[in-house]
Amino acid sequence: MEGTSTRYFLEIAYNGTAYHGWQVQDNAVSVQQKLNEALAILLRAPIETIGAGRTDTGVHAKQLYVHFDHEAPILNNPERFVHSLNALLPFDIVVYRLIHVKPDAHARFDATSRSYEYHVHFIKDPFLHQQSWLLRDFPNIDKMNMAAKDLLGKQDFSCFSKSNTQVFTNICNITHAEWQTANDHIVFHITADRFLRNMVRAIVGTLMEVGMGKKPVDHVKSVIASQNRSMAGTSVPACGLYLTKVLYPYID
Repeated sequence: MEGTSTRYFLEIAYNGTAYHGWQVQDNAVSVQQKLNEALAILLRAPIETIGAGRTDTGVHAKQLYVHFDHEAPILNNPERFVHSLNALLPFDIVVYRLIHVKPDAHARFDATSRSYEYHVHFIKDPFLHQQSWLLRDFPNIDKMNMAAKDLLGKQDFSCFSKSNTQVFTNICNITHAEWQTANDHIVFHITADRFLRNMVRAIVGTLMEVGMGKKPVDHVKSVIASQNRSMAGTSVPACGLYLTKVLYPYID
C-alpha cells in the first residue's frame, strides 16, 4: 500500500486488567496486539498502529489515540468501520471514532498534553476490584494538595521515572496536579505535556507518604531536587491508574 495509503486516527479505550500494557510484546498479550490483529482481519492486510503513549501492565485508558495507514473502501464509512472493528475486538477494548488526518499527523509526537487519574477507595467493593486501589486509612487530602503544588511547572522528574528508560529527556511540564474527593473515593488528577515511565504511580506513592504523615509537606520538593528515584515513594498499584485525555491541536 506504499504511496497510496491514507492516515487515520482511532480514538480507543480499554480496561487494562487482562493485558501486559499497551505495547506489543513477544511473550505477553497487549492491547496493541489485539487492536492490530482486529484491524488486519477487517482490512485484510497487516496493520501496525502507533499509540499516543504506552500504558503499563494493568493500567486502563479512558481515551487513547492511535494512528495507522491504509486505503480501503470501508474506511470511507467511519460508522460502519467502527462498528465492524468493535465486533472483532475483545469486550475490554472499544473503538469510539475513526478520524481522517493529514499524512504526517502522528499520534505520539503531535499530542500537546496527556491527563491521568488515579483512583483510591476505602471500603471493600467487588465492583471496584482491579479498577481502584483499596486503602484502609484515609490520607490528609489538604496536605497532599499542598505538596502537589511543588509538582507544577517544567522540571526534571528523573526521581519519578523507572531507571534505564530510553528517553531523550526527563523534563516534563506539569500543568495540573490535584486530589479531589468523590463520594467514598479520592481521585488524583494530573496533566502534563508528557510523562515518564511509571511517573504517575511514583508521584501518587510519594504524595501518599505525605498524606499518611510519614513525610512533611515539602518532601516532594526535596525529592524532585534529588533526581533520585530511591528518594520517592513506592509505586502504587497499576489498577487505580487511568489515562483519561490526550489533546491534539487538530482534533476536537
